[in-house]
Amino acid sequence: MTGKTVLITGGSGGIGLATAAGLAGLGARVGIVGRDPVRSETAAGQLRGAGAQVDVFVADMSSQREVRRLAEEVLAAYPRLDVLVNNVGGYWATRHTTVDGLEHTFAVNHLAPFLLTDLLLDRLREGAGARVVTVSSAAQSMGTIDFADLQGERDYNGQRAYNQSKLANVMFTYELARRLAGSPVTANVLHPGVVRTNFGREDSGGWMRVMLPILRPILKSPSRGAATSIYLASSPEVEGVTGRYYANEKPKSSSKASQDTAIAARLWAVSAELVATSR
Repeated sequence: MTGKTVLITGGSGGIGLATAAGLAGLGARVGIVGRDPVRSETAAGQLRGAGAQVDVFVADMSSQREVRRLAEEVLAAYPRLDVLVNNVGGYWATRHTTVDGLEHTFAVNHLAPFLLTDLLLDRLREGAGARVVTVSSAAQSMGTIDFADLQGERDYNGQRAYNQSKLANVMFTYELARRLAGSPVTANVLHPGVVRTNFGREDSGGWMRVMLPILRPILKSPSRGAATSIYLASSPEVEGVTGRYYANEKPKSSSKASQDTAIAARLWAVSAELVATSR
């Protein structure tokens, strides 16, 4: 990865920080995106202490205005961009709305990577074999895209909203790969495993507060959880491979729902309309 530039959202902790550390260790220049400037600079300091070349970008990915500002800053800072890792995501047990009036889970987990990828796509196209890597979850297998209540306004359930957003990550990746066919840019998506992070801590809900402390000792470390992201971002084995779902550094079959190209195209159109209104 020497000479290559990578941008990682949600890079100030957990899987994102471990991904940054792994790719920096392979020689990449790494940009980490975090919401908290202090936490982000602290994370960057840890990486720089190990000899990494790291840049910090601060943005609240729930805000589309912030995502647009982030893209402008990245384009100004990086004359080339070789890898975009859409890692940011979360779980919220109760319904929250963003400054744009959107349901928080859908906005952060799906619309933020959808918009950021679109804004950076021309820069990615300019490189030789750039890669878009999106972190989903095995929860995609339980998801459905409910166009009648996409924002959970009528009937919100935290797990259902999360499952839907993770399915959206997979469908976005497959549709992106179709739209990029014939270009040098590839797009793949992954399940990182169940990892020891601060996932869901902001609004975890009762069952998660009970179960996470019990399960924590057997969960993957962040470095193990980052392994597939690092693999898809850097390995020559997946050069030219696009539109695939991975787990444990191996291609896997995603859910039947994720293979529906008509629903994926409709989701793309709806997502484009939702981000267009934020201009």
